[in-house]
Amino acid sequence: MELINRKANFEYFFEASYTAGIILSGTEIKSLRAGKVSFNDSFCVFHQNEIFIKNLHISEYSFGTYTNHEPLQERKLLLTKKELKKLATKIKEKGYSIIPIKIFFSDKGWAKIEIGLGKGKKHFDKRNVIKERESDRDIKRKYGI
Repeated sequence: MELINRKANFEYFFEASYTAGIILSGTEIKSLRAGKVSFNDSFCVFHQNEIFIKNLHISEYSFGTYTNHEPLQERKLLLTKKELKKLATKIKEKGYSIIPIKIFFSDKGWAKIEIGLGKGKKHFDKRNVIKERESDRDIKRKYGI
């Protein structure tokens, strides 16, 4: 099961993507498996050479008790030191952001998150993407591909 941030590809040009582990509590993983996650306005930040994801909304588990989690808490991402250094140097440049692209489960059952190093699109870039998408759709419709 993959949970994809569809808005990210419309808003950003991605130069690189990284697969990171994510630290979750018990009720968070159960909500993820149920697909109760929202990427709206989520982004990654650095704190003391560690990377955290903010504004990733994982809904409370419906069968959880007093051990339920907070939906909008910061969650730590697990990357290698080499990857963290690359991201830290790139993020200092103007216009770059680290945005979550998708959440998926590995073969072993671990929750993983794919993050991308992206640069924001301008308004005219977004219009070009819409034009290309519509022209591809028309071609597929016309030739039955």
